[in-house]
Amino acid sequence: MRITCPNLRRVTFAILMASACAPCHAVVTHFKIVSRTAIPAASSTRFGLMQAAEKITAHVSLEVDPADPRNSVIVDLDRAPRTADGAVSFETDVILLRPAQPNGLLVVEFPNRGNSQIYSVLSDIDHGEQGGIDQVGNGFLLAKGYTLAIVGWQGDIAPGKKLGASLPLAQNVSGFSRDEWVLPKASAKETLPLSWPIKDPASAQLVERPTENSASVTVPHSRWRLLDDRHVEITSQSAAGSHTVYELRYIAKNSAVMGLGFAAVRDVASFLEHDGSPSNPLARDGHSLITRSIVTGVSQSGRAVRDFLYWGFNCDQGGRRVFDGMLPIIPGSRRSFTNARFAQPRRNPGPEADQQYPVDQFPFTYDVLKDSLSGREDGLLLRCRQTQTCPKILEYDSEYEFWGSRASLNVTDTHGKAIALPDNVRAYMLAGAPHSNPWNAVSIRTPRCAMPSSPIAFGPVIRALLVDLDDWIHSGTLPPASRYPSVADGTLVPAHDVFPPGLPLPYTGQHMRAQWIEQTETGPIVKGEYPVLFPKSDPDGNSQAGVHLPQVAVPRATYVGWSPQTGATGVQDLCDHAAGMVPFARTKAERTAANDPRLSLEERYKSREQYEAQALRSAQSLVTERLLLKEDIDTVVAAAHAVE
Repeated sequence: MRITCPNLRRVTFAILMASACAPCHAVVTHFKIVSRTAIPAASSTRFGLMQAAEKITAHVSLEVDPADPRNSVIVDLDRAPRTADGAVSFETDVILLRPAQPNGLLVVEFPNRGNSQIYSVLSDIDHGEQGGIDQVGNGFLLAKGYTLAIVGWQGDIAPGKKLGASLPLAQNVSGFSRDEWVLPKASAKETLPLSWPIKDPASAQLVERPTENSASVTVPHSRWRLLDDRHVEITSQSAAGSHTVYELRYIAKNSAVMGLGFAAVRDVASFLEHDGSPSNPLARDGHSLITRSIVTGVSQSGRAVRDFLYWGFNCDQGGRRVFDGMLPIIPGSRRSFTNARFAQPRRNPGPEADQQYPVDQFPFTYDVLKDSLSGREDGLLLRCRQTQTCPKILEYDSEYEFWGSRASLNVTDTHGKAIALPDNVRAYMLAGAPHSNPWNAVSIRTPRCAMPSSPIAFGPVIRALLVDLDDWIHSGTLPPASRYPSVADGTLVPAHDVFPPGLPLPYTGQHMRAQWIEQTETGPIVKGEYPVLFPKSDPDGNSQAGVHLPQVAVPRATYVGWSPQTGATGVQDLCDHAAGMVPFARTKAERTAANDPRLSLEERYKSREQYEAQALRSAQSLVTERLLLKEDIDTVVAAAHAVE
């Protein structure tokens, strides 16, 4: 049964005048289908018969009522131009994958910087154009009968090949903005775009630093110039292979109302689930074919899912809960720089760029807590609790998220003390995994990183979690208990306590700091720092906590969720998004010669057959625990066998 927001219902007069107020509830004013592509059924896939489907590309027009309190959180909505009837109009791109026989579940994706990712993650394919939807892959989505909707939300992405949103500009607005670029090599001239047009050219100042963590130095005007109000030309003096950061600070104008991107996802999803008219391509015989919905996103867009929840967008303009479930993928404890003046949703504070953009600021936790630094009380579930529209949530993070995305703050307060997750939230960490990997990943070496990469891929776990979340929504079957490091059980510890001594790991304490940053009219100011913690390892260096695929459960190597930059000297000098591995010695003699405390392969496994049997049993255990689908057993066991 759908939950409404009782304290936000319209007055009796509005109900009596429903026809006059229809645009306020039916906020999708036009659902224009641009193209239809038939996808034939596949005779057989790993997950069974893949039914026929239709890929629908659409351009959607929407309106919101700026007087509706559900829209009051949208920054600068009061400054947006109005239609004749007082609404604010905007547009977005949508792609649908509609199976011939849908099972009632709608999976809505926030695309990552205009690119769909969830289909390729679930289907074991390369991304391709528009997420590779035209490819069969393993057949998972269409064998299950899931309907997929990919909805553009970023107002800084022009509609076209990528999925973006056309959002109105706030009127009579100007203010401070800054752009950063990493220029990896010397160049006579580099032309770079600005996020927002410059209002006052005299306000522009360019600074540079050899790395993201170095001090800034002003760049003389002889090495840069503004070409127009949206482009700067910079002459770099960096050595080839460096990662010099250039930052332009300026007074900007023409800020878009970027928070409307969240409203686009909210209102398109609500329309697809509730509208029974012929204009809804997911409706039949006067009723929508959708009975329940889940929203997801990967990395940047996984952070956007958390932000969507935080700002209260899970209550639609009709007072209904929008999404029954949420599956944010690899967000760590972060959100996005979206619902703000002069926002830049694409920004990703990490080891090599963007560290002081307002992305990973309090609140970090789902529950409502008090911030020990600012004194604020807040939490991701605060607004949905007020409207009784909170979803069921399964958050997935890789181990990298603890080192690079401050994931420990999901399960600690701002003093670093343990807190429990709310009843409607579960969290899972994939041990030894990088931020992300393609489905067919292998370990490689790169000059930038000190360690060979971890080949652990997360697709099998995401498929299982999606099924678990649907079961929780549809039938009330509780999902697996959280598999996340915890202070309470001793598996989440300070950096200096993670590894036992003597392991052959190049770790000197690198991790991303969690800083309290105040955004001012002259730039960001660091005002404090929160404690961050990390997964405690076993004697081999593998994380004790988390989901262990056979690669880690029956290891042939140490897999860690980090890799230092080559020549790392600073605390934050990690390779962005990377995880590393160090293979075990093959023989006792080899490990003894190397003074390696980890048992060799010959000491662990009497034969190849014994190893393979153990890997198979570990995969079967994950199926029993509902952290792996039975169809994925061969996939994850083969990945373990591939490790040399």
